[in-house]
Amino acid sequence: MPHSLTDIAAALGARLEGRGDLVVTSAAEPAMAGADDLALAMDPRYAEGLAQGNARAAVLWEGADWQALGLEAALFVPRPRFAMAGLTRMLDPGAGIAPGIHPSAVIDPGALIGAGAAIGPFAVIEAGARIGANARIGAHCYIGADAVLGDDCLLMPGARIGARVRIGARFIGHFGIAIGGDGFSFVTPDKSTVESARETLGNTEAATIAAQSWTRIHSLGSVELGDDVELGANSTIDRGTIRNTRIGRGTKIDNLVQIGHNTQVGEDCLICGQVGIAGSARIGNRVVLGGKVGVSDNIFIGDDVVAGGSTKIYSNAPAGRMLLGSPAMRMDKQIEVYKAQRRLPRLLSQVSDLQKTVKELLDTLAANKNR
Repeated sequence: MPHSLTDIAAALGARLEGRGDLVVTSAAEPAMAGADDLALAMDPRYAEGLAQGNARAAVLWEGADWQALGLEAALFVPRPRFAMAGLTRMLDPGAGIAPGIHPSAVIDPGALIGAGAAIGPFAVIEAGARIGANARIGAHCYIGADAVLGDDCLLMPGARIGARVRIGARFIGHFGIAIGGDGFSFVTPDKSTVESARETLGNTEAATIAAQSWTRIHSLGSVELGDDVELGANSTIDRGTIRNTRIGRGTKIDNLVQIGHNTQVGEDCLICGQVGIAGSARIGNRVVLGGKVGVSDNIFIGDDVVAGGSTKIYSNAPAGRMLLGSPAMRMDKQIEVYKAQRRLPRLLSQVSDLQKTVKELLDTLAANKNR
């Protein structure tokens, strides 16, 4: 929908200069902006792009001369990236899920559908499921028996919610998510190679362990998600073996993330793409895990831990620790180690030269002694 700059400034708490009556319909990068776009030029580096585009209004960096840039109006915000959150929310056209219940949706008579809920084509909702008010459920979604979906939730097409999963209000689940699948739990009749490896740290020969097959441990628990959780495309959360897997309020999870059975994740965490969290891990509040971080099973990560991309966390991490590397160590120490690794070829060459020099000296001393 179109918005006037006056309305946008009021919503963002921005300072408006120039024509407040200008109306924009979308946001754009400066060089690609048209006359009805609001250009996002929050850094001086984007000034050249403004000259290439056709924007009449822009969000600018503090101190910019908007008139010299050929604009008719400008918005100035104290924290540009935070302003992006409000601006994109205003201009977001939505998921495109039509209101009402599509005739092809399959809804068990025992399911409860809240007022104002929208359910797309070929969605399936099983017996005992409860769908909150104003929920939006895209095409080909599946919601299992006795599952609970809170008010104002959004499921993009292809989402899968297992039986007895409980999801809070304002959840956003992107394409292809799967919540509530069985945990990956298997056991052997006698001690397995995995158990022996844990006990001996690899000192047991595999040949000494009898061949045996894996037996499934069924998952009797489910999954609980707090309010305002978001789960990215094709991410999965396994249900617990006995107790529920839990994700705390406000936690945001990126695409292609795997969260194992029994895991407990705190509030307001940020879990980036391709993170893998093994079963029964416990993660505190406000933890940030960068892309491809791996977390071992049965360990604890304290509040406010930040782990950089590809970090592998094998043991407990205290609150507030900044981690990097494999195995994880303090970020500053890991950077020192990385710098030292880059110096290794030169160091080895120097050691080789020193060895040659020492050998030559020893040979000279031996020859002088034998004279």
